[in-house]
Amino acid sequence: MTTSTQDIGRKIMNELMGDGYVEGKDKKRNAFNSALFDYSEEVCFGRTWSRSGIDRKLRSILNIAMLTALNRPAQLAHHVEGAINNGCTLEEIREILLHAAVYCGLPSAGEAFRVAEEVLRHRKLID
Repeated sequence: MTTSTQDIGRKIMNELMGDGYVEGKDKKRNAFNSALFDYSEEVCFGRTWSRSGIDRKLRSILNIAMLTALNRPAQLAHHVEGAINNGCTLEEIREILLHAAVYCGLPSAGEAFRVAEEVLRHRKLID
């Protein structure tokens, strides 16, 4: 039996974001957004995250930096979760965000620190 690229993407999403993540997204799926959900599962995760050129931890580091630069707090929260699941330490996350402050500006980095702190508190990794 062949596994589809979309199935591979869904598996990676659950590995990255935690068991039940995909099922939670499926509850939000509807006729309007299903094309975007399919694209994310197949292209972003099934084709890109599944590649062997760089490991998942480095992909997480890149995502944190890019989402900080783009000032996308909702997506950043998911990818801080993923970075922790992929082995990023608190020190590495802090340094990524501090480094981004130099190149992306303090407002973007300040928001990213706030988002990361929420995730870290929720995971009981900081007080």
